[in-house]
Amino acid sequence: MLNPNITNTKDLRIYQIIDANLDRAREGLRVLEDWARFGLGNGRYVERIKNYRQILGKNHLEVYKQSRNHIEDKCKGLTHQEQINRKTPEQIISSNSGRVQEALRVIEEFSRPHNHELSKIASEIRYEIYTIEIDLLILSKRKKSEKILKENDLYVITDQKDNLLEILEEILIAGVRIIQHRFKTGTDKDHLQEAIQIKNLCKRYNSLFIINDRLDIALASDADGIHLGQDDLDLKTARKLIGHSKIIGISANNEIEISNALEEGCDYIGIGPVFETATKKNKKPIGIEKIKKLTKGLDIPWFAIGGIKSNNISNLKRNGFKKFALVSQLMNSEDPKEEAIMILKELSHEN
Repeated sequence: MLNPNITNTKDLRIYQIIDANLDRAREGLRVLEDWARFGLGNGRYVERIKNYRQILGKNHLEVYKQSRNHIEDKCKGLTHQEQINRKTPEQIISSNSGRVQEALRVIEEFSRPHNHELSKIASEIRYEIYTIEIDLLILSKRKKSEKILKENDLYVITDQKDNLLEILEEILIAGVRIIQHRFKTGTDKDHLQEAIQIKNLCKRYNSLFIINDRLDIALASDADGIHLGQDDLDLKTARKLIGHSKIIGISANNEIEISNALEEGCDYIGIGPVFETATKKNKKPIGIEKIKKLTKGLDIPWFAIGGIKSNNISNLKRNGFKKFALVSQLMNSEDPKEEAIMILKELSHEN
């Protein structure tokens, strides 16, 4: 038990250390709690983090608080350059998780001789924060990807080109924020190298990079997600392998395929082909009216694909289509940047 009348200088210094680190831990937890609440809207994590903060508050004994003014803190007000460099929510999450973990370790060590219960609490919460940090980072990355999917109506799919990186940078400069990369000929080594190059390019322009079919290359290149066809790996297995931080899109063209994709938790759907297209010669076009029926009430992002051109987008928009996936028009354009700008303008206009 603690003796509140202790005036020994060594004990006061220890109490002061515990007091300061209880404040640090609770402050850091509040940062994580507020991001979980306002940034992610995740009540489960808000409750968990709030509970840890309340437990530490309950164990922030008066004797610790009273030690603050007994010994002058000559290092008060010191800062570090890294504090200025924190610009993204992910950096703030990591830095404050580290702050909490470090503070709890100090509490654990210094409270062990005289307050075993607090030492045990600090240890238990510290290990929980290691997991919570990873979970919050995963949720933040997913939230960012979902936001891009929701806010952007043009989805560009690559075709094999000698100057593919140049074409992609042009359309990214134009404002395209979703790129799906399809592999054609070449070795897996070449595919991975190309995927990493495109990933880095997309990252520079704050855009999603999605790999078609190849889960292994999606993982190896740290792509933002993967797109699966009906004959590819099933969604549940893909989710187990790729995790919850990355998005998964599904190609579908009938009620059963759409229903299965929704049930298994896909993030978006590509529906088509709308019209005849050279990239899917063996697939019969679904047509506008059938797609309107298939997508009625669909509450996740879906992109019309197959034969989409700038000259038919207006008509599709009048029929309630909002999001479009393009391949050949941009990949084969003599001026992909200008072409992308014109399409984006068309998509931004209300009918």
